[in-house]
Amino acid sequence: MSDEAPAPQPEAGPGLGPWAAAALVFGSSAAVLVVELVALRLMAPYYGLTLETNTMVIGLALTAIAAGTWAGGWSADRYAPRLLLGPLLGISGAAVALTPAVVRSAAASGNPGLLLIMVTLSILVPGALLSAVTPVVIKLRLTSLQQTGSVVGHLSGVGTVGAIVGTIVTGFVLISRVPVSGILVGLGIVLLVTSVVVQVAGRRGRGDVVLALVVAMAGIGAATSPSGCDVETTYHCLAITPDPDNPSGRTLVLDGLRHSYVDTDDATHLEFAYVRAMASVIDTAFAAEEPLAAYHLGAGGLTLPRYLSATRPGTASDVSEIDSGVVAADVRLLGGSLPDGVDVEVEDGRLAIDDLAPDSLDLIVGDAFGGVSVPWHLATVEAIGGLGEALAEDGVYVANLIDFGPLEFARAAVATTADVFDHVALLAEPAALAGDGGGNLVVVASDAPLDVAAAVARMGERDLGWDALEGAGLAAWVGDSPVLTDDYAPVDQLLTPYSR
Repeated sequence: MSDEAPAPQPEAGPGLGPWAAAALVFGSSAAVLVVELVALRLMAPYYGLTLETNTMVIGLALTAIAAGTWAGGWSADRYAPRLLLGPLLGISGAAVALTPAVVRSAAASGNPGLLLIMVTLSILVPGALLSAVTPVVIKLRLTSLQQTGSVVGHLSGVGTVGAIVGTIVTGFVLISRVPVSGILVGLGIVLLVTSVVVQVAGRRGRGDVVLALVVAMAGIGAATSPSGCDVETTYHCLAITPDPDNPSGRTLVLDGLRHSYVDTDDATHLEFAYVRAMASVIDTAFAAEEPLAAYHLGAGGLTLPRYLSATRPGTASDVSEIDSGVVAADVRLLGGSLPDGVDVEVEDGRLAIDDLAPDSLDLIVGDAFGGVSVPWHLATVEAIGGLGEALAEDGVYVANLIDFGPLEFARAAVATTADVFDHVALLAEPAALAGDGGGNLVVVASDAPLDVAAAVARMGERDLGWDALEGAGLAAWVGDSPVLTDDYAPVDQLLTPYSR
C-alpha cells in the first residue's frame, strides 16, 4: 500500500447548495449579456450603431468571458473559492453602476482616446469579473471526481440559459422601458445586494460596506451626468434642440447626429440642403398642388410629409418608422397630432415594402438611417425592386444617401438603383459629384424620363448650389461599383470613416 496522503478535496463551501450555485451562475451569466447589449446603447451617441460597433462590442465581451473564465478557474485552484464570490459580485456591481457616469464624463472631456479606453474597460472589467463566477461556483460544488461531468455540465447549461434570458429580457423588455443609466445602476445594485448576501452567508460581510458606498455614489453620478438625450428610445438617444435664430425651429438629434429640422409654424421651411433638393425634385416632377400618393421610409421629423400636406392638400403620406420613440417625439413636437393625410406605422420598412400595392404610389421617399448608414436591408436590389413595383409608371423614387471620401457606398447605391429603374440621376454638391467631397447626396429614379434640368433650376431658386449627374456622366461616376443584394450588401464597410 502507498503511504501517500489522499489529495485534498475542493472546498465544498458552507451554505452553497445546488440551487444557490445555479442561481449565481444563472444571474452572473445573464448580467454579462445585459452589460454587452446595453453597452451598444451607451456607445451609440458617440460611435453610432454600425456593423463595426457591434463587432467591437461582441469581440470585447467574448474577450472578457474568456479571460474571466480562465482567471476564475485559476484563482479557485489557489485560493479558498468561498472567499472569492462576494468580491467578484460586489466589484463587478460597482463597475457596472459606474459605467454611465464614467463613459459620459469621458465623452464630455472631448478626448476620443480616453472615451475609447473607458468604453473598453466598461465591457472588459465587469464582463471578466462576472464570467469568473461560474468556475468558482463549479469548484465549490465539486466534492468528488465522480461528480465532475454532471456538475460542470449542469452549471454550464444553467449559465447558457442565463445568458439567453439576459439577452431576451434586455432586448425585448429593459431597453424599451428603462433608460440605459437605470438599467446599469439597477443591475449594479442587484449585484451588490447579491454580494452582501453571499458574504453574510459566509460570515464575511464587512467588506461590502465600502462597495455599497461606491455603488451609491455611482448611482448619483449616473443620474447627474449629462447623457445628451431628452429620451432614450428603443433604438436611439433622442434629443430635440431649439434653433436660437428661429423661435419655432427645432432640430431632431438621434445618437448625436442632426436628423431633421422642423419649423412648427411653417411646414414649408426646409432647413437642410438635402431636404430642399428632395423637395425640388418633387416640385418639378409633378404638377403644382397635385395631391400625391406617397410612401416614406423613415419618419425623422416628418419634414417632407408636412411639406407635402402644406403644398399639395389632399396628399396621402404613409410612413414606416421602426422607432416608436421617434414617432412619439414627432407627435409632441407637432402639438399632439400628426399633419393631415399623414399616417405613421411603427414597423420595419423592409417588411412594409412587401405590403405595398403594385402601381399604387406616385412618390417614394427613402430617408431611413442608423447613424450615417442606410440600413443594409433597405439598400439592396431586392428592397428597391419592391419599391419600384409599388410605383406607378411615371412615379418617382427619391432617396437620401450619406457618404464621404471615395464615396464607395454612394456609387454602389446608385448602381443598385440603376439596376431597377430606367432613368436615374444623382444630385449633390459639385465637389461630391467630382469625387472630391462627401456629405448628403440625393438619388432620383423613375421608369419615366426625369426633368433633371428643372430640378437643378429649382434648387438654385432655393439658394442650393447643387448640381446633377445623369446618363453617361453618371455611369462613369458609378464605374464598376457592385450592385447590392440581400446576399451581398457590405454597407458599413463601403462607408468611409467620418468625423463629426
